[in-house]
Amino acid sequence: MAYNEFSIRVPEPFKDSLIQRLSDAGSLGVIENDQSLVAYFPDTCDSTVIANDLLLVKAIIEKAGSAHEFSFDHALIPEQDWNASWKKDFLPVDAGERFTILPPWEEKRAGRINMIIDPAMAFGTGHHETTRSCLVLLEKYAKTGGNTSFLDLGTGTGILAIAASKLGYQHVVGIDTDPLSIEAAGENIKINEVPDIEVRGGSLTEAEGSYDVIAANILSGVLVVLAPALSAHVNPGGIAILSGILIGQEDEVIEAMKQTGLELIEKYPDGKWMSLAVKKPF
Repeated sequence: MAYNEFSIRVPEPFKDSLIQRLSDAGSLGVIENDQSLVAYFPDTCDSTVIANDLLLVKAIIEKAGSAHEFSFDHALIPEQDWNASWKKDFLPVDAGERFTILPPWEEKRAGRINMIIDPAMAFGTGHHETTRSCLVLLEKYAKTGGNTSFLDLGTGTGILAIAASKLGYQHVVGIDTDPLSIEAAGENIKINEVPDIEVRGGSLTEAEGSYDVIAANILSGVLVVLAPALSAHVNPGGIAILSGILIGQEDEVIEAMKQTGLELIEKYPDGKWMSLAVKKPF
């Protein structure tokens, strides 16, 4: 089977919405690099339709005054070159003091907490600033020893749930509304040999009980809406790690959490993104 490869140079503010658009169009996976996106589609797809949609996106961006920053190239990758093309775009990445995120074909790093993530159609390979920030804060505020619990809300590839398990959390749950994410997380859990992680389909309302730490790498508007339910699922003395917040949007999230009794303990900026750690008093 051959594959269609689209290398897309896109202005930073439009990257996330374009990733979602490409996934909705049937992309097998989208890799985010510093200056571009690389999207793969099966050879059965109509590449002309994809190209025309990208031209429509260019027109939309042009109205925003950034058209000169948007361009794309298309190539048909023969079957024998697929693995080489995929591997060159997905490289290991370090996060925090101890984490290293690796694709399955890379050697593990000695002295590191290695997490093997198979890039698929789910969000969370560790290359995005919000994922790395969550790992930094998870490592910093880890609650280990005893019957500690962790909830990964919007688990994606399962990377944060896997990290929590490797840090020593005894009860780890990942939850996501996307069936593709549930499948990807399940496969990554097997690869990392952390079978005690429970993955569920659904939203926060399906997350039973309360947890010592909750990570929610979603969007600021969703975090504001979910604030009361999120607070209800945090144990007294527990931590919530919040990400997916553009710089400038954090005050609204902080205020929403404050109204539910969650106190800000840290702001962690990375690029255009702001992550937060909030705590529920005893």
